[in-house]
Amino acid sequence: MEETNNTSCANGQDQGGALYPKLIMDALATVRYPGTGKNIVEMEMVEDDLRIAGMHVSFTLIFDKPTNPFLKSIVKAAEAAIHAFACKDAEVEIKTKSLQAPRPELPDLLPGVKNIIAVSSGKGGVGKSTVAANLAVSLARLGHRVGLLDCDIFGPSMPKMFKMEDARPYSENINGRDLIIPVEQYGVKMLSIGFFVNPDQATLWRGGMASNALKQLIGDSNWGDLDYFILDTPPGTSDIHLTLVQTLPITGAVIVSTPQQVALADARKGINMYQNEKVDVPILGLVENMAWFTPAQHPDEKYYIFGKEGVKQLAEQMNVPLLGQIPVVQDICEHGDAGEPVALNPSSITGQAFLQLAAKVVTQTDKRNLEKEPTTIVKIHK
Repeated sequence: MEETNNTSCANGQDQGGALYPKLIMDALATVRYPGTGKNIVEMEMVEDDLRIAGMHVSFTLIFDKPTNPFLKSIVKAAEAAIHAFACKDAEVEIKTKSLQAPRPELPDLLPGVKNIIAVSSGKGGVGKSTVAANLAVSLARLGHRVGLLDCDIFGPSMPKMFKMEDARPYSENINGRDLIIPVEQYGVKMLSIGFFVNPDQATLWRGGMASNALKQLIGDSNWGDLDYFILDTPPGTSDIHLTLVQTLPITGAVIVSTPQQVALADARKGINMYQNEKVDVPILGLVENMAWFTPAQHPDEKYYIFGKEGVKQLAEQMNVPLLGQIPVVQDICEHGDAGEPVALNPSSITGQAFLQLAAKVVTQTDKRNLEKEPTTIVKIHK
């Protein structure tokens, strides 16, 4: 530490009231780090670069990572401590640095990911997560490198659907950053907030907390090289959707709906959200889930219990492709509850339907990439 131009200050108690390093360090020793019972000096958070020049005091505080939740409050507390215990008129300059490298900005956030596909629905209960899970598995079965992110912070379902409820992802230090390693099942890399919270308790988080958790799952994880990164978004339009379009350049969206009119009305809203000029994410197409019921004993029979071809008609009206029609078969539910997506059985009716869906998603993604410029993230204007 270096002391220059000692200056008189009303608070100073030694050396004729001069500012000097020990006085500053004693003041900083009154600042405790939350939850530890230790102060920032004994935790060695004060860098050895303290400078005093006249009434100007400067130094650096060291944090474990740039996203430390107490960073701003510790900086404010340190400045207040110097004013209270060293010199009320001191000009305090505090810099910060982290032991962990900062999260990369776009376009380097996910450099190994080629296509980001958002699977969305206007309302809940239409089987969106079932479609997302089986689409991811089908793409992997077609030979693609696939990642799946469960973006439903308040109702995560992927751990159960992939029989990974007991999984606890770990982190590794890679190039100076502690990165979460996604779990892998059925050829799909996958992460969900469900791995990090108690499944029997509700997640009572405000929107900002949920958005920050989602950003960590995206940007603080080692997703590696992926051909398709599938986002299983929550139903409707929410803070989570805004966070996604502000964080990731989404290649295209797949909208899931059932054929009945109440679901179609909400599907229109989901399409409009992505087509909004400020968002401008291309719609790859629609998926009609629960298109008809087929009894296992009579695979050639179709019963349109939720209406007939409502999503097909909506696709024609909105001038977007119909990617697939998925029938209601009992084994979809059974396989989902057992954590074995039905797409693992390509000989089944639904397994074939999901493989066809995956092939059409690949075709429409390639077509979109040829005809349109890459998507840009939504900018925040303050």
